[in-house]
Amino acid sequence: MPQLDQLPTIFWSQLFWLAVVFGLLFFVVGRRMLPAIEATIDRRDAKVGEDLAAAERARDQANETDAAYQARIDESRAEALKVAAAAKASSAKATEARMHAANEANAASLAAAEARIRAAADAALADIETVAADAARDMVQRLAGVAVGAADAKRAVKAAMHHG
Repeated sequence: MPQLDQLPTIFWSQLFWLAVVFGLLFFVVGRRMLPAIEATIDRRDAKVGEDLAAAERARDQANETDAAYQARIDESRAEALKVAAAAKASSAKATEARMHAANEANAASLAAAEARIRAAADAALADIETVAADAARDMVQRLAGVAVGAADAKRAVKAAMHHG
């Protein structure tokens, strides 16, 4: 075979050119492409870190909002209890019939105040769920590149809040 006969004469030149080509490829990949890839990875890691920090801040803000609502609920209950106690103290001086009527009026106002408190707490929870669902949709879109519907995100957040 003539191809094998010429092998000893061209072996060293082919080995030389192989080393030159691999050297050039190493230089191009190592000096040009690798730093660009590393920079892209670093930018992506920084963006993920920023997104996680933003999500953490949003969660902290939601917790603060919830704490403020709970404090307002407690204040409203304390005020309702003060009103009820004052009404009971003043009605003790009156007849038993007037005392019974005053207690009924206080119970109705207390029930209305608790209904308002429950409505405010439900509205706050709905706002928190909406903010969390929007944040979750945004994070899934940015991190995974998957578009999630508003209803799916809201169901997932509601399930996580009620089971977690």
